[in-house]
Amino acid sequence: NPVIPELWSVPHLLPIHPGKFWCFCRMVYMPMAYIYGKKFVGPITPTILALRDELYNKPYSEINWNMARSSCAKEDLVYPPSRMQNIVLACLHKFVEPMLSWWPFNKLRKSALSSLMDHIHYEDENSNYVGLCPINKVLNMICCWIEDPNSYAFKRHLPRIHDFLWISEDGMKAKVYVGCQSWETSLIAQAFCSTKLAKEFAPVLRKAHGFLKAAQVTQNFPTYNSYYRERSKGAWTLSNGENGWPIADTTAEAIKALLLLSKYSPSLVGDPIEEQRLYDAVDCLLSYVNKDGTLSSAECKRTTPWVELC
Repeated sequence: NPVIPELWSVPHLLPIHPGKFWCFCRMVYMPMAYIYGKKFVGPITPTILALRDELYNKPYSEINWNMARSSCAKEDLVYPPSRMQNIVLACLHKFVEPMLSWWPFNKLRKSALSSLMDHIHYEDENSNYVGLCPINKVLNMICCWIEDPNSYAFKRHLPRIHDFLWISEDGMKAKVYVGCQSWETSLIAQAFCSTKLAKEFAPVLRKAHGFLKAAQVTQNFPTYNSYYRERSKGAWTLSNGENGWPIADTTAEAIKALLLLSKYSPSLVGDPIEEQRLYDAVDCLLSYVNKDGTLSSAECKRTTPWVELC
């Protein structure tokens, strides 16, 4: 189905603007829209031909791609698309997408792709090329390769692939996130404190304390509002702080762990965190409270519930 990049060019006031999508959806939509809009096709190598044989249950040349556009295994169809969504996607596929390849409409595509690549580079640079998750990380890497296979951005992407891979008993696995170090360390520290065994495990708690202080995000990203991001100063990410994406749950647990550790002697667990940094953490946590009183996990609500009906 079409993933049109021009959707990023609609007025931001509209509830369907991708800037109002939840971060995981938005960050995956960006590179997918770029790749789709580019209509990029890589070189057909023996590896590509082998993958086609492996992935599809019929010869690649015999696949009806128009029919395949809406086909999905029953096990994977968790939330069937609505009738309105099917109508919109069909119109985009049959009428809008062909029209956008003609002059002067193709100028809209060129502008949209340029804007998307700017957003992709912003995400890469501010997440140290780890990304929000492995899906957008790999897709962003492909976009950088499409733009320039010899670019600095693509070269920075390559070594960060290993952050998501690990070897288990039955072969290589890929993680669904770069890690959950801050989350687990906060809960482990709280568990130790609740057992009143801090003295027995002082070296462990000292390391945990040091890690949590080092993992806090201490600055907001530059011009973050222009890239549909929210404040991050004072927050903790799910991992080690490197990708810069604040998570409300992790921030709350880290605050609790640090407050518990502050009750112990610095000679046991190390010096407590600076008060201002705790104030920043609370401010950041409160910024994720929505107008209806609910607390978001990664970003505040940005659009209306009726969008789901579409």
